[in-house]
Amino acid sequence: MRQLARYLSTDFLVICLMTVLVFTFVMCIGVVIRAIDYASLGISGGFIGKLFLYNIPYMLSFTIPMGVLTGVLLLFGRLSFDGELTAMKACGLNLWQVVSPIIILAGIASLLCVYINAYVSPLCKHLTRQLMAEVGVKEPMKFIEPGRLIREFPGLLLVVGDRDGSRVEDIVVYELDDSGNPTRNVRAGYGDIDVDEEARVMMIDLYEVFIDQRDGGKGNAKSHYINAEFYPVRLDYSRFNNKRSTKKPSDMTLMELMTGIKDVHLNYPGITDEEVLTKARTRMIIEVNKRMALSMSCFGFALLGVPLGMRSRRKESSLGI
Repeated sequence: MRQLARYLSTDFLVICLMTVLVFTFVMCIGVVIRAIDYASLGISGGFIGKLFLYNIPYMLSFTIPMGVLTGVLLLFGRLSFDGELTAMKACGLNLWQVVSPIIILAGIASLLCVYINAYVSPLCKHLTRQLMAEVGVKEPMKFIEPGRLIREFPGLLLVVGDRDGSRVEDIVVYELDDSGNPTRNVRAGYGDIDVDEEARVMMIDLYEVFIDQRDGGKGNAKSHYINAEFYPVRLDYSRFNNKRSTKKPSDMTLMELMTGIKDVHLNYPGITDEEVLTKARTRMIIEVNKRMALSMSCFGFALLGVPLGMRSRRKESSLGI
């Protein structure tokens, strides 16, 4: 029995590890694309490396269950095709003796996912948000990238045609209302950027300005066109500093979520509206259940994959995947 357990466990771990590596690599493509965007902004390689590492625990919370399911399907599909399951039954082994090593390993994988989802992943998410906030606070002009729709500043969308230091050209500014609808479009030939680090404000003085002012509702809006020599635009980046201290439910560890569910006023001390507090508590409850369900999926996938793998009549790995 020990040799059988070692044989099955080794094969399962090898397949599972390779599958997790492949799936994690595939999920990393999205982070690589983001890293390329940040590199084009002139952000340092150290920041990009930290951003890449902080995203790995979040990926593992998905790729480990996927790896367990794929490993179980491939392992028992091969055992069924080669007739090894029939040989084990002929030797007097029951089904539990055959699958117990895999079920135990799947349970260990679930415990590992519980630890990742409860502590490591939310901590890394919060560190990622702190990194982004730190870049916004220390180097806000990094976000003024030519040719990109800039969404980082509240109430504004900004497009810059070209930038040379603090001077920008071919600027388009969309001022938004509370619903996110544009109320004013401002176009300028050029402008100068001035950063007030103490007030966390970046001012862009626009020149050769053409303004499209929209009045009325969304359906019957009327436009008024104004030409101006000068128009100031105020970009507030103080929220980057606030993001470093505040935590979303997805950034909280399991203990922080449980504490917040018991007493939601601890996480939202300035809010007295009971409806808002109830919604906040509900979001935290959903977050806890989501993490636990995702963690225990390793065990559930193992129970599901064993009979599916045994029913397989094909050996090909591609079909199993």
